[in-house]
Order: sequence, then structure tokens, then C-alpha cells
Amino acid sequence: MPSVRNSLGLRAAALSLLIFVGIVAVWQVATMPTAGSGAAMDPEYAKLVGAAAAGGSKSAMPTPAHIGGTIFKHLSDPFYVRGSNDKGIGIQLAYSLGRVLLGFALAALVAVPFGFLIGMSPLVYRALDPFIQILKPVSPLAWMPLALYTIKDSAISSIFVIFICSIWPMLINTAFGVASVRREWLNVARTLEVGPLRTAFRVILPAAAPTIMTGMRISIGIAWLVIVAAEMLVGGTGIGYFVWNEWNNLSIANIVTAILLIGLVGLLLDQGLAWLTKLVTYPE
Repeated sequence: MPSVRNSLGLRAAALSLLIFVGIVAVWQVATMPTAGSGAAMDPEYAKLVGAAAAGGSKSAMPTPAHIGGTIFKHLSDPFYVRGSNDKGIGIQLAYSLGRVLLGFALAALVAVPFGFLIGMSPLVYRALDPFIQILKPVSPLAWMPLALYTIKDSAISSIFVIFICSIWPMLINTAFGVASVRREWLNVARTLEVGPLRTAFRVILPAAAPTIMTGMRISIGIAWLVIVAAEMLVGGTGIGYFVWNEWNNLSIANIVTAILLIGLVGLLLDQGLAWLTKLVTYPE
């Protein structure tokens, strides 16, 4: 069985590499200059492309080699500070990660206990369900103007938005996981006269852990997605602000680099919670 899994993993890795090479090849062909293309090009656009070729920092359509060089440049000195609007991409990612993790942690502190309460009490579930169904579909960014008006701090407002977007998947999944615990296990605990608190930690929590962790994985993905848009709105620092600032500078290569790093960090966050899920669900 392990050999079959190893073989499947190798084939999947080879296929992924082949797809990557294909994407890079198509990208390279699509960004190659064509003879005579300058004649039909808008003069202002031609000027932009010429500036990109000369300066190496701006490109209307960067090539894979250009993106590779830009990534190397950013990663070689990711934490520089040359002014309030000129910080390394490592610093920008750190600000965004800090806001996401803080908002996510606050949401978990609220969502998991309330999810337990909702899952264990049909009365509380019926009482709170209308509020959840009304607030859950609201876009997290719709809360940003209200947060800025009341909190009057853009960084804390971003954390609040992350809190709002993270809370619903965790709350709903926790309530569902708790409500789905087998009645037989609860009856056994009741027969043995196990207290409510001990029942919650020794019976309900282990049984509901996979569903709770699934909600957390969903929440962290949404939170990382939302922080980019939130930072574009409020500015200052963060990877979202970096993307918007590079758009104002017409540096498409920096934007593509940021997009790739955003995706990589999102992957690492998801895989970190996936590892934690296995640790919680199948402890050695």
C-alpha cells in the first residue's frame, strides 16, 4: 500500500511539473514581442512598454524571466525600509499575516464556545439562527466603513473585518459538529454521571474536532482573501496596500510577484491547519 501511494505521489508531482512548464511556455510565447507590433500600437502604450523595457521595473506584460528576476530581487532583501511608502515585501506580508492571525484567533475564541452552546441547545439554536442567517451573507468589506467610523483606526478596522469574515464558518461548523455527536456516547456519559464540563471536553470536543478544524481551514482561507481587499481600501501597510501601490506605479511585475506570494502564503496557512487537523483528529 505505501508503494502505491508513493507511486501516485511521484506521478502527481511529475504531472504538476509538466503543467507548470506548459503554463510558463505559453506565458513566454504570449509575452514575446512580435515584429511590426509597434506600428499598430497606441503611442502612449508604446511609450509605457518602452519605459518598461528600459527600466526593468514596469511592464505592460512581463515575461516569466522578468517575474523570476523580480521575485529574486524582493526575496533577496524582503525587510528593507526606505520610507513610509517604501517597505520590503516581507514586511508587508508580516503586517497582513499579523492582522489575519489576530482576527482569526479572536473569532475562534468567540465562535467555538458559541458553537458549542448552539450545538448543545436546540432552544439557543432556534433563537440565534435568524441573526446568523441575516449577518452571514453580508460581505465583510461592507463592515469596513462602519468600522472606520466607530474605531477610527485603519489597522484595527482591518482586524475587525477579519474577525467578522472568520467567525461564521467556525461557528456553523462547530455547532454542526457538536449537534452531530452520537447520542449513545452522551447517554453513556450521562449514565456514568459525568459532569457537563467534562462531557464537553472528553466526549463532545474529540468527536466534533474534525468538523471544527474544517471550519477553521475555511475561515483562514477567507480571512487571507479578505485582508488583501481590506488593505487596498485602507492603505498604509500590508500586501494588499503593496499591490494597490504598485498598480499606481504601473509595475505589473511587482503585482504578479505579490499575487504569487499571496497564493504561496495562503497555501502554507491551509497546509498548516491541515497538519493541525491530522494531529488533533489522529493523535499518535
